[in-house]
Amino acid sequence: QVQVVESGGGLVQAGGSLRLSCSASGRIFSIAGMGWYRQAPGKQRELVAGITSGGSTDYADSVKGRFTLSRDNAKNTVYLQMNNLKPEDTAVYYCKVERRTPWPPSDYWGQGTQVTVSS
Repeated sequence: QVQVVESGGGLVQAGGSLRLSCSASGRIFSIAGMGWYRQAPGKQRELVAGITSGGSTDYADSVKGRFTLSRDNAKNTVYLQMNNLKPEDTAVYYCKVERRTPWPPSDYWGQGTQVTVSS
């Protein structure tokens, strides 16, 4: 079994900052990638930022320049630093872990953490 634990959500005013953390544990030998997705009410879940095992990152256009994703491979943990938050960033944020091994490769999701940005 694999456990994905998220933390760091909350309520913040526009222009403020939050830092989300996501840790994976359990039956994991190697991870291909980790990332954060978000889902606002009435909208589809969308990729916010992702990082590969090699450290390559990808960001949604809407967060480029404001969010930074980093990874501690030794701890199977990723951190999403969110600066200059906007009301449109309000959503439930979910962490996704792409396990490479052991076979079969599988994706695991966290339970979600609420981020609310007030105007």
